[in-house]
Amino acid sequence: MSYAPEQASVANPQGWRARLRGRFQRWVKRRIPPSRSVTLDQKRIFIMPSRVGFFFLLCLAVMLLTAINYENNMSYGLTFLLATLFIVAILHTYANLAGLGVHAVLARAAFPGQQTEFDLRLERGGKRPRFDLRLRWPESSEQRINLADSASEVLRFYLPVGRRGWYHPGRLLIETTYPLGLLRCWTWVDLDLCAVVYPQPLASPELPGQAALAGDGGALPMPGSEDFDGFRDYRGGDSLRHVHWKGLARGQSLQSKLYVAHAERDRWLEWEAFAGLPVEQRLSHLCYWALDFDRRREAFGLRLPGTEIRPDSGDTHRELVLTALALHGVERPA
Repeated sequence: MSYAPEQASVANPQGWRARLRGRFQRWVKRRIPPSRSVTLDQKRIFIMPSRVGFFFLLCLAVMLLTAINYENNMSYGLTFLLATLFIVAILHTYANLAGLGVHAVLARAAFPGQQTEFDLRLERGGKRPRFDLRLRWPESSEQRINLADSASEVLRFYLPVGRRGWYHPGRLLIETTYPLGLLRCWTWVDLDLCAVVYPQPLASPELPGQAALAGDGGALPMPGSEDFDGFRDYRGGDSLRHVHWKGLARGQSLQSKLYVAHAERDRWLEWEAFAGLPVEQRLSHLCYWALDFDRRREAFGLRLPGTEIRPDSGDTHRELVLTALALHGVERPA
């Protein structure tokens, strides 16, 4: 029965492929660790012949065998000249990436199902121009750029995001086949750049608790205020300016005018307002009401387990509240 594991590995090739891929990814992570800013050097760059390069080498081998068979000096000279061209191309292809600077700039937040924006900056590094640089993340489209006239360039990528929390786009692939296409030089860079994914807004009929209070505030008696609210019976100590003299002249009882001011009530988005619902559903409801209050330009606060954001309004406050909802119970990816 000692052959059982061997048979299992043969029967399930995807298993050993996954293990091999995991080992390779761990090796790349040790060799090129995550960083917000990377300068490409010999340790971070890989180079191999491209498909055209392998065909070129095969042609060189055939030409060499032909030259040996026919003992033709012209064939020897052409074969060695092309081999020298291949060796020189190795140096130029490697130099097209060596010294290039890659810097993380920005990762914009988004809602599930939307596309988020990742910005990064490429720096030429010295006076050497860079040609035919190709960059892409696993789920983004490829961008090509030349750094000849400018020392740096900002690139913008759009990637679809999934569930709430942190979204990490993976390793950025940078490659080039300049100048002859015979060799492929590339690297995988982890820019340690993550985007925040907000909860999916989910409407609810009403917001339980204090946050559901309608109107701009509650009416409170404020002597001397400009807002007239009616009459009440005269009380000793009332200002004579507030006495309803016209009513007294018409034979009515002595009354005082009542003035009020509206005191703003604090709106709070409470975690316990949706008790009994699953965590994601609670966060989605709170996200909906946060956007609703922001749309109406009303001040509101947020209370989550371990987090309290005082009532306020504006774009900065909205982003603060949505980020707190997005990262509730979520750890930043290692």
